[in-house]
Amino acid sequence: MNQKLFSKDFTLVVIGQIISLFGNATIRFALPLYLLNITGSPALYGTVTACALIPAVLLSPVGGVIADRVNKRNIMVILDFFTAGLVFWFTLLMDGAPLVPLLTVTLMILYGVAGAYQPSVQASIPALTGREHYLAANSVINSVSSFSALTGPVLGGVLYSAYGLKPVLWVCIVCFALSAVMELFIRIPFERQPGEGGILKNARADFTKSIHFIWREKPVIGKVLLTVCGINLFLSAMIMVALPYLVTEVLALKASQVNRLYGYAQGALAAGGLAGGILAGVFADRLVIQKAGRLVIACAAWVFPISASLLLFSSGMVNYLVLTLCCFAIMVCSTIFTVQMMAFTQAETPGNLIGKVMAVILTVAMCTQPLGNAFYGVLFEICKGAEYAVVLFSGLVSLLIALGAGRLFGKFPKE
Repeated sequence: MNQKLFSKDFTLVVIGQIISLFGNATIRFALPLYLLNITGSPALYGTVTACALIPAVLLSPVGGVIADRVNKRNIMVILDFFTAGLVFWFTLLMDGAPLVPLLTVTLMILYGVAGAYQPSVQASIPALTGREHYLAANSVINSVSSFSALTGPVLGGVLYSAYGLKPVLWVCIVCFALSAVMELFIRIPFERQPGEGGILKNARADFTKSIHFIWREKPVIGKVLLTVCGINLFLSAMIMVALPYLVTEVLALKASQVNRLYGYAQGALAAGGLAGGILAGVFADRLVIQKAGRLVIACAAWVFPISASLLLFSSGMVNYLVLTLCCFAIMVCSTIFTVQMMAFTQAETPGNLIGKVMAVILTVAMCTQPLGNAFYGVLFEICKGAEYAVVLFSGLVSLLIALGAGRLFGKFPKE
């Protein structure tokens, strides 16, 4: 095993991630925004984005099984080339096919590909770095993801506002194709695992082993996952639906600036993730799981200023600034928590299970997101004119979950 952090192969993984995730962030920003601009319906937006997340939930375990049995480099290359082809076909069909079904299916495939792709990236970290670098490597990968998510919506918002959707799509096609070509030069150590029977039998056996490991051998990981599910359902889903809906449809902002301001707000979310990733690396030695609950509590606490601003101020720009600042702070705290949990899980998991266990974690963490998106889409539709109440509800429930998580993490035994 290479004990250096920035070996040639890990550096290529990082650069490939920057390019690929930039394209991913841009396309995920542009397509739902295009739908919301055309329809103006938060309920339809929430339903479509909920449907889009379902394949990611279903395919993450498959991606984990494949990541442990197939060369991880090959998985990245194939999926990036496939995504470039998918966006190319959407570009050709968008003017002639019914928009909502075409966009829904495209988003579902994009999220499904991402669900199968990410376990390979996470599982490659232990193969390319030493154990002592796990937290730093996760911090780098998370920072790269946040940097791409920062630049994608910002530049995509400017390009979309000025020229429409199609130029954004062509930029994304180039990104995915370029990333795939670069990944061809990565060398990730790979040892084929023995299997009994067919693919389905092996997949079922691998998934069963992962579940047993998480809930029986390392129940601390299972308890963390339950907390993440609650936060995803009541906090993450609210932000995912509220941010585009409030900025583009509710706040009193200039029509000519709305899409660009939404791009900046999405960029602020990503900037928070980037800052959180950097801070996680800087303060790696001070991060202990027993104090992780404080980060979750901080995430929930930052929701309340958003609700108060919507209730007290009529200025669209004031509400926009408060919303953007609070989302930035939430992302800082949540990213530090995520990096800490990923590094902890990788350090506690045997090498032959890492891909599958990471896939199960990603799957369980995402399970509540589609339900939350659909729920908040309908709730915002019902509560038009009282959006602050929806945000307040999210903050109260999330704070209760976070306080329980704080007590739970505090009882974990010290290593």
